[in-house]
Amino acid sequence: MRLVFVTLLALLIASAIGLGSTYMTATKGTEIGTLKIGAWTARPKTGNADVDPYSRATIVRSGELPVGTGDGVAFTATTDDGNKPLDGRCDVVVSGVTPAARFWTLTLYNTKGQLVANTLQRYGFTSQEVIRGADGSFEVRVASRARSGNWLPTGGIERYALMMRLYDTPVGVATRTQRDAPMPQISTVGCP
Repeated sequence: MRLVFVTLLALLIASAIGLGSTYMTATKGTEIGTLKIGAWTARPKTGNADVDPYSRATIVRSGELPVGTGDGVAFTATTDDGNKPLDGRCDVVVSGVTPAARFWTLTLYNTKGQLVANTLQRYGFTSQEVIRGADGSFEVRVASRARSGNWLPTGGIERYALMMRLYDTPVGVATRTQRDAPMPQISTVGCP
């Protein structure tokens, strides 16, 4: 009888640990195949058939449609370069240059992966419409109140994520450093 009880207890504990770790991995993601440059994080392998099972589970759970490996790569940021969470009540500046790409987009999402509602119906910028400096760099202000230049309204939400998609780019699985892929800097410049 004791052997049956110990066996059932061991199976129960193993099942709880297995299901718990699977849930955490599918919810939070894994570091497998992750490319991190500054505050930006990408998973270049999610757009191909060789995606690991944990990333596949995360994609299925979120319902997102990843950018295919041959098409480009998507970077996400939920913090600034100082590791401070992006706050819609603060002024955040995304500045610099992007890696070589035929086309890119910078989009603002809430924590549930939905576009942030605002009265201007501006949800992001593209490489064709962003105002650039003479050296090719740009500066996008992400803030709740209107700003001059490239302004992306947050609607005053507390937390948000920025996604930069690079299309037709050499950035991918072999990229390892900021030197290989110069991603824009993200800094919080003002907070009430």
